[in-house]
Amino acid sequence: MALESIGLAPSTLVFIILGLTLGAFIWGRFRYDLVALTALLASVMLGLVPADSAFAGFGHPAVITVAAVLVLSRGFERSGVVDVIANQVLKVGERLLLQLLVLVGTVVVLSGIMNNVGALALLLPVAMRMAREHNTSPSLLLMPLAFGSLLGGLTTLIGTPPNIIISSYRGNITGENFGMFSFSPVGIAVAGAGLAFIVLIGWRLTPKRSGKASTEEMFDTANYLVELKVTEDSKANGLTLPQLRDELEETIPVLAVVRDDNRRAGYSFHGILREGDILLLEAGPDELKLLEDKVGLSAIAEPEPEDDPSEGEASGNSGAEKEGDDKRQPVDTEGLQLIEAVVRNDSMMNNRSVKQLRLNQQFGLHLVAVARDGSRLKQRLRDIRFQTGDVLLLQGSEKEISDSLSTLGCLPLANRELHLGQPRKLAISIGIFALAIVAMLFDLLPAAVAMSTAALVSLLIGVLPLRDGYQAIDGPVIVLLAAMLPVGEALETSGGAEIIANSLLTFGVDWPIYVSLVGLFVLTMLLSNVVNNAAAALLMAPIAASLAQGFDVSLDPFLMIVAVSASCAFLTPIGHQSNTLVLGPGGYSFGDYWKLGLPLSIVVLVVALPAILWAWPL
Repeated sequence: MALESIGLAPSTLVFIILGLTLGAFIWGRFRYDLVALTALLASVMLGLVPADSAFAGFGHPAVITVAAVLVLSRGFERSGVVDVIANQVLKVGERLLLQLLVLVGTVVVLSGIMNNVGALALLLPVAMRMAREHNTSPSLLLMPLAFGSLLGGLTTLIGTPPNIIISSYRGNITGENFGMFSFSPVGIAVAGAGLAFIVLIGWRLTPKRSGKASTEEMFDTANYLVELKVTEDSKANGLTLPQLRDELEETIPVLAVVRDDNRRAGYSFHGILREGDILLLEAGPDELKLLEDKVGLSAIAEPEPEDDPSEGEASGNSGAEKEGDDKRQPVDTEGLQLIEAVVRNDSMMNNRSVKQLRLNQQFGLHLVAVARDGSRLKQRLRDIRFQTGDVLLLQGSEKEISDSLSTLGCLPLANRELHLGQPRKLAISIGIFALAIVAMLFDLLPAAVAMSTAALVSLLIGVLPLRDGYQAIDGPVIVLLAAMLPVGEALETSGGAEIIANSLLTFGVDWPIYVSLVGLFVLTMLLSNVVNNAAAALLMAPIAASLAQGFDVSLDPFLMIVAVSASCAFLTPIGHQSNTLVLGPGGYSFGDYWKLGLPLSIVVLVVALPAILWAWPL
């Protein structure tokens, strides 16, 4: 389609496409990778992006580097880092300030050497375990932990995608990329100030959700379990548990089968049901009626108070509801292998149901309950489409559950002694990473080549299984970067970035240049809170470069402003994957984030601007 036939200037068309793209990002109805791909194809059809270079972004060094860092980060997760960190962090004691200092300080350091979402994934189960052992509200630990992962990503080239994007953009303009530790002087100053603020003051601004945020409260399983008996006339008599589920056409997991006073977990019971068996399961009134109507199972009646209580105990502490009592008696859940897990942003479960995932058949997992935004979902399990941050209560075999959770993309939260992945290969993993860093520092290899080589060696020597390596690559993020890179270039080549920069220059002509830097910082930070931080960096980099050219000053401080502000999405749970990941376990609401995020953003701005001008003078 020729631009002349439309009658609009290329820059106008770019603004229209970007406006619609940002609107779609904010709306959230469609995944951001699909939105970015649509923007790319629209730009090609309108002649803004040459057709022969439409997909050049998939081979861009920034995209390759991000993919390689994701693989290396997963290698750290699988190499025993969780156990090493947990053993040390859990020794800090009961003082909340010390817990925050160790947790947030550790995630800041880790986020500098691996993907910040991966660093948070390592420490999230540790924080939950610490909260439970010391009777601390998880909400006081998790938001500071998430924000700490964002701050730590500022310290090195590979800590966060915006740094990689800005480095690559500088290379395209000046012929020289930012180095591995070019971001460190500013990043360390900002991360240190942010850490001090969070530990000393900021944690007081987070909501204390002692009830909803506690997964024990969300999943008060023992008080929801009922015991149903198989009678001679029950249709369930003679069925296996899979046949029973097929008959019900409903996701009602049987957690245990009691036969002859012996209780076996549902996942390990493979025989047929027979008269006298007692099924232990979780069911509400609707499910109880369904079980009675379809397969003839009904709840065991509780003994009256005057009866011998031992009769009730012999049937396993019946969980049926007493007449006139609004709460069932708790049922012992010992040995049922119940575990809580949170859905990651890169999970294959996102926007899919239990039936689509075939959780039981393919992964050997029973879904027992789901909590979202700190509250247990009341709808039928089969109707739930999982979202990032959902907290799941699952049952499965201890031998298989760790691999199943890893494959599904879930983080275990329960206080347990599961070791995710392969045996410890931490030293090998760190050694490979260190060699890659040395190659980058001495300019032996470009960042993309060094990181890709390290990722490949990790796969070849078995630090990370090949399947896990492919799963570690966050497809939506890769597509987003690859699609938005040409669109961002179109913003520059069409003159759109120059138009925006000239408008800012006109507005700030009577003000010192520092005011324009503050405006650029705030604009990028606000944008990163509603769109992916990588997209914010891609869109704002050309504008920053045009501003620097208009002021006739050095490009570097303007690019550093974009790099720092794009990674400081502290105001909303959707601004960064780390924020979304703690939403469910912490029991937060959408409006909780700005209470700590806004003052932290101000701290970052106040510290970052002079640090940038000191390290990268105009």
